[in-house]
Amino acid sequence: MTKTYKIAEKLITINSIYPEVHEYCKDYAADGEPDFSVVITQADIDAEKQKADSEYAYEGKKSPCFSQGVLEETAVYRKIAEQMPLYDTFVFHGSVIAVDGVGYLFTAKSGTGKSTHTKLWRELFGNRAIMVNDDKPLIKCTDCGIMVYGTPYNGKHRLGNNIAVPLKAVCILERSEKNAIRRIDKSEAYPMLLQQVYRPMDKTAFTKTLLLIDKLTEQVGLYKLGANMESEAAEVAYKAMKG
Repeated sequence: MTKTYKIAEKLITINSIYPEVHEYCKDYAADGEPDFSVVITQADIDAEKQKADSEYAYEGKKSPCFSQGVLEETAVYRKIAEQMPLYDTFVFHGSVIAVDGVGYLFTAKSGTGKSTHTKLWRELFGNRAIMVNDDKPLIKCTDCGIMVYGTPYNGKHRLGNNIAVPLKAVCILERSEKNAIRRIDKSEAYPMLLQQVYRPMDKTAFTKTLLLIDKLTEQVGLYKLGANMESEAAEVAYKAMKG
């Protein structure tokens, strides 16, 4: 099956074996000459199965029985992520929410509560808040600012929208009994940023990704938030990052 989608301003043609990926990406369907194409083979799907098995085994867990279609969805986004740095764009693991059209990105180790925290923002701000992406947004770095994009790959709860907003801040989230936020510098933020960014296998794309991370740290606020996952946490975070 072959269809074209517009993701982070790029037209991408996806040639898949199974139909699930096209159902997954249907809100991003578009027409036009593609900027690049993604072609999936059975070898790509098998590689995703091996990778998943290895990751779960490392954590001492049994790998879920993912369908071939689900594995192909992952293979597709991996190939998109490999190409995007060539367009000044990269995939980042985090939860992005926009308030009044401005984006705020929260990142943390898995299980910390990124989605829970952005839910507090939605409860606090109501219609002023909208989820951009709850898992793997795309970030584009330009000399005029940083933009963050919704993508079809928006987490198990499918929280996200096909929108783009300027990114104002990146916040590293930690659990804490008390809510407290502070501004941090690049050296403190960099290890987590590098861990959460998609790191391409291609050397040129990987080098470009490192340059894009540098540009990101120069143009957005960097914060660390200790949060107790109560409503006050959203207020504390927003007041500090809004500036």
